[in-house]
Amino acid sequence: MTKFAMPMLAGASVLFAMPAMSQTSDPAPAEDTKGTFSFVLENDWFGDQDRNYTNGFRLGYLSAPKNAQWVDSALANLFTKEGEAATIRRGFAVGHSVFTPSDISETDFIPDQHPYAGYLYLEATSLIETENAIDQVSVRIGQVGKSAGGEWLQEEFHSLISDDLPLGWENQVGEQFGADLIYDRRYRALANFGNSDYGVDLVPNAGFTLGTLNTNARAGLTARFGNDLKNDYGPPRVRPSLAGAGYFTPDDDFSWYVFGGAEARYIAHDYILDGSLFDDSDTRSIHTERVVHDLQAGLVLQWNNTQLSLTYVERSKQFEEQTTPQRFGALGWSIKL
Repeated sequence: MTKFAMPMLAGASVLFAMPAMSQTSDPAPAEDTKGTFSFVLENDWFGDQDRNYTNGFRLGYLSAPKNAQWVDSALANLFTKEGEAATIRRGFAVGHSVFTPSDISETDFIPDQHPYAGYLYLEATSLIETENAIDQVSVRIGQVGKSAGGEWLQEEFHSLISDDLPLGWENQVGEQFGADLIYDRRYRALANFGNSDYGVDLVPNAGFTLGTLNTNARAGLTARFGNDLKNDYGPPRVRPSLAGAGYFTPDDDFSWYVFGGAEARYIAHDYILDGSLFDDSDTRSIHTERVVHDLQAGLVLQWNNTQLSLTYVERSKQFEEQTTPQRFGALGWSIKL
């Protein structure tokens, strides 16, 4: 892991050196007593493509605010110095992602295209909430390979929509179980126009992932315009992504906003593209791009206890042999229960 030490230390130093940004909004209202369920579906059909990262979904839950205790209190002390005074939300998620080459009609291995892969994972999260920022710590365990079910899921979906079946799944990457530690910090600076609820805000974020399947450092910024922006930090997404915090706190029957953002990531290791950390013979025939960026724009609508989000994403090349950027869409649905 030595070759990953410098990028991770640099990313961590940026996170803790960033000063808190001022904001005019209050913390989550006291009446926020319900948890948030969220479901996200991402697919490159929305970008008129069928290649590379082709499909992903994530089903998650984040609790209502709780008092910090035990591990949560220790994390709050580590990241915010507020300990038991911080507000905690606890959550979990299950997700799945599918990757394929550009030519899914070829049965033989294609050396210059993205390998076939399925990735199935579980995630546990603690979200530490203070007046000016949130810190999110997650542990994710996952399985890549045939047992992750990527082949079955893609074939069933293509059969459902009467599309061509992918023929090269016999060449998918080998089995690998792994765990990742994920950390993100988000700030919010909110400015309202006049006395109305309409405004603009900027949501900076920075973080890192350290593990056996994924290791990266990242930073991004989202700009939003609409009303009741204090209700959330942006829509949910499937990682890696420029995502919100995973919850919303409605205080009106209806609200909306439009958003646009960008995130850059330094990729120190990606098992699907690079091969195993522990097996020198497990290498890929493509060359990973170490710096990847996402550009995204979309719309969020909220009515009562339900929120709907639409996001369009353009992701830069993830490996040198890739001929075009990745384009895909994300549909998110969240509900307070």
